[in-house]
Amino acid sequence: MKMNHHFSELPGSYLFSEVAKRVAAHRAARPEQGIISLGIGDVTRPLCRPVVAALAEACFEQGRAETFHGYGEEQGDLFLRQAIAGHYAGLGVRVEPEDLFISDGAKSDLAGLSELFSPGCTVLLQDPVYPAYRDASLLAGRRVEYLDAVRENGFLPLPGPGCRADLVYLCSPGNPTGAVYSREQLAAWVAWANAQGAVLVFDAAYEAFIADPALPHSIYAVPGAETCAIEVCSFSKTAGFTGTRCGYTAVPRTLQREGLNLHDMWLRRQTTKTNGVSYPVQRGAAAVFTAEGQAACRENIALYRRNAQCLAACLEELGIWFCGGENSPYLWLECPDGMDSWQFFDHLLQGAGVVGTPGSGFGKNGEGYFRLTAFGAEADTAEAVRRILRLYGR
Repeated sequence: MKMNHHFSELPGSYLFSEVAKRVAAHRAARPEQGIISLGIGDVTRPLCRPVVAALAEACFEQGRAETFHGYGEEQGDLFLRQAIAGHYAGLGVRVEPEDLFISDGAKSDLAGLSELFSPGCTVLLQDPVYPAYRDASLLAGRRVEYLDAVRENGFLPLPGPGCRADLVYLCSPGNPTGAVYSREQLAAWVAWANAQGAVLVFDAAYEAFIADPALPHSIYAVPGAETCAIEVCSFSKTAGFTGTRCGYTAVPRTLQREGLNLHDMWLRRQTTKTNGVSYPVQRGAAAVFTAEGQAACRENIALYRRNAQCLAACLEELGIWFCGGENSPYLWLECPDGMDSWQFFDHLLQGAGVVGTPGSGFGKNGEGYFRLTAFGAEADTAEAVRRILRLYGR
């Protein structure tokens, strides 16, 4: 029997299992304290009314012979792809419905896209990095190299003269750092990828949190991206679909490498490995793009932004350096008093009953840093801030 020994190289899996282990032990020892989690990036606001209404109506349709839907279109139903294309148009970006693929969420596509590349390809990641990029690449047997994302470059590295890779994952706004690439910085990546024959996988899961109008919401805001970039996005953080599951990926028909069309390859891969997303979920997702759906999503995002501002004010009062939180739901802070990431995790957990995510789990450059999320309930976030301030004698 031949085993995949790359499983032993997956620190991301260790990160979340260790967090769960320490939280369970603390809860058993201090059941009276109550734990507030600002760690995992799960949302707390429910699905908005237009989405729930669309889901319910679609379910009723499935219960009537005259409106029953069986297998849908292989890329996802056209009504949803047209709605997504309309969303892009509202951002000043042109993406054709024919270039869009509907899936059960961004993570599935972020992992699956590497299957279009040969086992000998080189994947370039940032460090610190969202663990799913690294783990999926290692599990597929890819060679993985890293660019240092550090405070000196704003956690936004750019390709240098000797940079070589076949596949590059970029996330903006970034997870875990909350850093956002400017249009000029993305243009540098696009120019490099087109010159190198590389492919960029751009994770735009948090684009709805960008408040600065000068910052791009999509890689396709940069001319030339249509010949080098695939964009992956999700309804999870923008519309609360973490438990409902729906996302989308744009693979332009203009994207070719070595005589192969990546759009056609992805279509074949998807139709081989999945039957797509259920009709009711797609109807619910389409309701996100109605006027009522967009208003409800903006209201929820505004709440998460208030949480981020509350956390930022706490860190500023304590004199703790951080970035993110302004155009992102994540705050990336330097562990105070010289503590390493896990020491600070234990300090917050034991002293305040607050859970965050140790930065070392995102890579070597994450050591000494810590991630907090703004996705908690508003009252819980306010209570977490009170506990943290009290922990530091404020």
